[in-house]
Amino acid sequence: MCCFLTILLLLGPRVGGAIWWLARPLIWSTAFNGSWFWPLLGLIFLPWATLMYVLVSGNGGVTGFEWVWVGLGVLADIASYGGGGYGNREHIPMYSTTKTL
Repeated sequence: MCCFLTILLLLGPRVGGAIWWLARPLIWSTAFNGSWFWPLLGLIFLPWATLMYVLVSGNGGVTGFEWVWVGLGVLADIASYGGGGYGNREHIPMYSTTKTL
């Protein structure tokens, strides 16, 4: 688990999830009922939420308070997309903070 956290911090959630999927395919298969399509879409569009879903799903699926963790993963994904847009606002002409007359 320590190596996974290091990969996750250094390379990001998509690479960390892909390596985790390759290293432990049974966990991913159990979480998504044997499908490969939904975890692939999840890693592409919502990587933090997908990682949290696999982490908390266990044997019985996601129930009760575990949805809070998945929701925090969704918030982390939204924050990463929003932070990227906010950080690059100077490169988008109509979102520039400097006013030109």
